[in-house]
Amino acid sequence: MTRALDAAIAKLAGLPAEEQDRIARWLLDELGDDELWAHQFAASQEALSKLAAEARADRAAGRATELDPDKL
Repeated sequence: MTRALDAAIAKLAGLPAEEQDRIARWLLDELGDDELWAHQFAASQEALSKLAAEARADRAAGRATELDPDKL
C-alpha cells in the first residue's frame, strides 16, 4: 500500500461508521466502473478499428471535410 493510500485510510478510520461505509461504497463503485469501462473499451477495438478505416477511406476519397470548431 502506498503512503498516500495508507494516510487516506487512516483518516477514514477516524470517521463515523456510516461515513466510512458511504465512502467505501463510493470507492468500490468507482473501481467497478473503471473495470467495466476497461472491459468495454477492450471489447470494442475491432469496431473502432473498422470505423477508423472507414473514416480514412472517406477522407482519401474526398467524402470528408475538415471540422471547423468555430462553425459548430
